[in-house]
Amino acid sequence: MMAAALSVGLFLIGRSALRNQQSGQAEITNKSIAILPFENLSEEKANAYFAEGIQDEILTKLAVVRDLKVISRTSTAKYQSKPDNLKAVAKELGVSTVLEGAVQRAGDKVRVNVQLIDARTDSHLWAKTYDRDFKDVFAVESEVAQEITETLQAKRSSSESHALASVPTQDPQAYDLFLQGEFQLRAAESAPLAETYARAEALYRQAIMRDPKFAQAYAALAYCSLSSHWFLSRRTPAQLDEVKSLVDRALELAPDSPEAHLSLAIFHYWGYRQYDAALAELDRVLNLQPNNAKAQQYRSWIHRRQGKWEQSLTEAKLAQELDPRDGQIPANNALGYVTLREWNEAERYASRALAIDPNNFLAIAAQINARLNSGDIEGAWQALHTTRIPLPVLGAGGVGTAGAAGSANVSVVIGGFPVYLYVIARRFADALTFWDTAPEIKSAPHSRRLSARVAIQVLAGQDAKAEAEEARVLLEKQLSERPDDLFGRTELAWVYLALGRKADALRLSREVADLLPIEMDAILGATAQIGLNRGLVGPTRARDEPAPTLTLDSVRHLYCPPKDRPSVGSDP
Repeated sequence: MMAAALSVGLFLIGRSALRNQQSGQAEITNKSIAILPFENLSEEKANAYFAEGIQDEILTKLAVVRDLKVISRTSTAKYQSKPDNLKAVAKELGVSTVLEGAVQRAGDKVRVNVQLIDARTDSHLWAKTYDRDFKDVFAVESEVAQEITETLQAKRSSSESHALASVPTQDPQAYDLFLQGEFQLRAAESAPLAETYARAEALYRQAIMRDPKFAQAYAALAYCSLSSHWFLSRRTPAQLDEVKSLVDRALELAPDSPEAHLSLAIFHYWGYRQYDAALAELDRVLNLQPNNAKAQQYRSWIHRRQGKWEQSLTEAKLAQELDPRDGQIPANNALGYVTLREWNEAERYASRALAIDPNNFLAIAAQINARLNSGDIEGAWQALHTTRIPLPVLGAGGVGTAGAAGSANVSVVIGGFPVYLYVIARRFADALTFWDTAPEIKSAPHSRRLSARVAIQVLAGQDAKAEAEEARVLLEKQLSERPDDLFGRTELAWVYLALGRKADALRLSREVADLLPIEMDAILGATAQIGLNRGLVGPTRARDEPAPTLTLDSVRHLYCPPKDRPSVGSDP
């Protein structure tokens, strides 16, 4: 997603569908609830993961009840355990009732305090304290969920009642490891780092070792690996086969597990861009768990990849009702408008996202992109500098190279917007220094660092043959081992260009466009069609026509124009 935000798409259909999409707040129903973060009262503050886990498991159980509206954890996590103005919080979340809670753990003993409040009148509907052994925590989660549905008079089918009473594992220690894994995965998805993903995966594996029949842990491990694959470091086909075996095992153990079906959907989506299969699984998830906001979001993003812009926004609106404070939803809508070159709409949705989360890097990237393409370079710098966290450096340690596989985009190749803005300003020395000194790229592979530096020097009109030759050896070896690495092809194309091998550069650019057509990905496919120069591999030129002449001067002129004529509308 981040890499797609850096793409400057040329896919122009569907503008009116997006522009005409109307927004509105859904009517608040009596059978609606938000579960606020549970307060951690344990003496050991490291037990915060446990309090979060109890809250999340109760929410997950309630999410299966079709007669309830249950707000996603992503939105409720932005509030305090006991907010001062509960009525305002409930209004922001679009619910009539709120569950507050606190968890205290001491050794094998657990105390859970919960109270259900009618936020409209600030009156208590129900409250209870549970003092149990740790091994009985599953029963507490089920009892709380059942009590809530009965208090709100929500109808339950037999399958929904069964889901509320279900126990994920018979091993309390396996469950504890699983909750720790969930805590680490949330951290990894917030800030994609290899070490955080690795910690999550290790904890899930330990949980499975303790209980080989723990279906939810298999599904979580598969999802975690796929998230790392898409956002961080691309998995090999053999590794994806292993992920599929994890999903299959989860479904074998629990055929009606929403988590297992969600992992299968993501396997189809992030693993192989098999959209129809992914959508079918997401339908299954929403049938099993109607309040699953994440499944609703993925439906939206898949429709966007398919170029179904109106349907994508419709699905995003449904997701927003269940997750009204998730800035990723309007941020991704901003991305859609960037792809369609609707800069004003991109700014509008990016502003919505930043109002929820001022450090949403996807929204900031969309905002920068919109401003650059409107000729407002100073505004792009301002957007970059307003964030308190660094934007991910694309390809540093793998960031963005999987989801962006095939994104033949100069801003991605040279390392993302911080570097790209230096290049646009013709501050090439600063761009090169960034790759030598920025702390966030310390983990970047040597080949990645070299290819970025080579591309920067090509744009600067500098001789980069020495570094280009070193990068060539490394990248050609990597491509021989990973022929499916489209991002590596893009890197190597720039290296070939620096070495004067223009025909090879164009060949690789065409391969990227052929392997990732618009029909496969309306966002990144559009960017891939642009190639190393405007129209070189695009659909406007017949395949048997000779390629236009490619020169270093033409590339520099296109991507690094004179200061008095900014033009960044077409990335390679």
